[in-house]
Amino acid sequence: MGQDRVGFYEGCLSVPGWQAVTPRWRTVRLTATDESGAAVDEVLTGWPARIVQHETDHLAGRLYLDQAHLRSLTADRHVAPWTMDPSPERAAAVLGFDLP
Repeated sequence: MGQDRVGFYEGCLSVPGWQAVTPRWRTVRLTATDESGAAVDEVLTGWPARIVQHETDHLAGRLYLDQAHLRSLTADRHVAPWTMDPSPERAAAVLGFDLP
């Protein structure tokens, strides 16, 4: 929906124990049908937008790793120094990958 993308750490129960910085659109429009058949049309921003993109990727057979910065891939037990930052800018600088 928007032109603005943002990178942040993501993990997934399909790939337990790992996280990587994954670029996502900051704002998305969700159109769907809910469990009772009612139309859903919402604009989501931030964390809800990231979650919707992550989950709808699964419907297309994609995992976050398909678009993650693999240089940022880290085991959960080693991720604390990076994920405590409010953005992955320090990790990108140290590990050598570009953020959107």
